[in-house]
Amino acid sequence: MSKIRIALTKGRLEKDTVQLLQSIGYDCTQVMEKGRRLILPVGDDMEVVLAKAADVITYVEHGVCDLGVVGKDTIIEAGGNFYEIIDLGFGKCRFAVAGKVGEDVFSGFGTKTIATKYPNVARRHFEARGMDVNIIKIEGSVELAPLLHLADAIVDIVETGSTLRENGLEVKEEICPISARLICNIASMKLHKDSIEKLVAEIETALNNTPKG
Repeated sequence: MSKIRIALTKGRLEKDTVQLLQSIGYDCTQVMEKGRRLILPVGDDMEVVLAKAADVITYVEHGVCDLGVVGKDTIIEAGGNFYEIIDLGFGKCRFAVAGKVGEDVFSGFGTKTIATKYPNVARRHFEARGMDVNIIKIEGSVELAPLLHLADAIVDIVETGSTLRENGLEVKEEICPISARLICNIASMKLHKDSIEKLVAEIETALNNTPKG
């Protein structure tokens, strides 16, 4: 079996992926005891690379990693040339439009200003609505934008909505659901066909045996 390399998004998706790999028999001890290391062995036939979400896509696209685990939000925003193989079912949240409680962010005829970390997602959504918007890219806490009167609304990832509520904001419209996905380099799908198909089958079996809810 060929050794394959998988890029994991650091943080929660990393932990959930490690738990999944352990459930199908992979030894993830070194990943859990990684220290500051970024490339770690998983058993004898796999290597894990820890990276930021957008970089996971870059590494998979360019073939330095065969597989990657990344949120659908990053895939929708960044795009790319790769196979999206499995919805892993964890890291669930949603893209949503949010604004101040009681304010109608869709009314009126003027150009609306939308603050977001995801300008491509926001632009496509409002274009589909036929609305003319001015997009402002925010890297930090996007909830600040409407509070500081920088924007009429925001487009962001929402999980529980507690951060919105604590800042006097509410969801105005849901855009789409999000969860973690397994992606694959196009060439790797041919070069490591047997190894990848075996791993995918093991993951699908584990996911099918996981209680829903």
